[in-house]
Amino acid sequence: MENGKSLKRILHIVSSMDRGGAETLIMNIYRNLDRSKIQFDFVTHTKNKGDFDEEIISLGGNIQQISSLGESGPIRYFKELKRIMASNHYVAIHSHTDYQSGFPALAAKVCGIKKRVCHSHSNNWSKNSGFKDKFILKVLQILIKFSATNFCSCSKEAAEFLFGKKMVDQCKVDILNNGIDINQFLSIQNSRDSVIQELNLPKEVKIVGHVGRFSQSKNHFFLLKILKHIVETDPTFVALLVGDGPLKNQIEKEAEKLGLLKNIRFLGVRADIPRLMKAFDVFLFPSLFEGFGIVTLEAQCAGTPCVVSNGVPIATDMGLDLMSFISLKEDLTMWSKKIKSAILLNRPTDETISRNFIKNGFSIHDNVPKWVSLYLKETKKQYP
Repeated sequence: MENGKSLKRILHIVSSMDRGGAETLIMNIYRNLDRSKIQFDFVTHTKNKGDFDEEIISLGGNIQQISSLGESGPIRYFKELKRIMASNHYVAIHSHTDYQSGFPALAAKVCGIKKRVCHSHSNNWSKNSGFKDKFILKVLQILIKFSATNFCSCSKEAAEFLFGKKMVDQCKVDILNNGIDINQFLSIQNSRDSVIQELNLPKEVKIVGHVGRFSQSKNHFFLLKILKHIVETDPTFVALLVGDGPLKNQIEKEAEKLGLLKNIRFLGVRADIPRLMKAFDVFLFPSLFEGFGIVTLEAQCAGTPCVVSNGVPIATDMGLDLMSFISLKEDLTMWSKKIKSAILLNRPTDETISRNFIKNGFSIHDNVPKWVSLYLKETKKQYP
């Protein structure tokens, strides 16, 4: 079957297959595919082993590691991509590298691959960029439009960032919902007690949870300020910070400086996200910006109230009365009040959660056919 004509292989280009939002989405799709008909392979830009690498291999996928565009330069990077694409019979490539996606799309075009998908997962280009940065972004956008056959995004905000408002208004960008496997979150039982026992927390603890990469966009320094403000009046609050990233050491040092180490647990990368989400009393997500924010869906699916910044797209709200949006310009007192109020909210029933996720189109089982259609249906080229 592996070499049979019925098996279609898709090449995904990503930074690394760690537990980020885009990567989690790809894996949710991959796990629910009919892999006797469609298989995923991956190009990553790291020499390190990714969190999902072992699972990808077990599902029948291949991973090829190459240097990033910044490390190798455009010519060598293009040649590496072309080498990989030319040596395999891919029916489509799907690039998740935002404004650098034009390079994989161009390599695929040269190799004669008919489906070339560029996917925007973020809106993180600085709004205060100078002329040079804006010019570079414009050139990269032109390369994407010239080379890709399909344009898709996780949200309207992310679509406008990468492809421009005109393309969004002309309906030339497909918004693909960041669906999740809702059953993984609804089936969890007694998670709070088990997490309290595992981490040796007091029974009266109030758990503030955060899941995210330790990077600038997640705004961990502000999160620490919020926690410091809360524990000054209620020391029973404890924050569980899940993830890893380049700023983790700095955040740990800042937590120590603020005297918060008794009120924080750094849990690293975890595979039991549904269990942890169910154990949180409130999910805190003060991001500077988000292309979407799939972790907020996971929190809501676990029935956990969320206090998030206005940098998180409004489309993440599943209508369960669990989402509280607040401006980053608001003071710490307002953030603290929102968190304390959120803890008191009644959690929706599993039936209500399931109904709302399906109604809003965020069940992974509704998303898989859209991704398959993206790869296999004929597409009229939108740009010459």
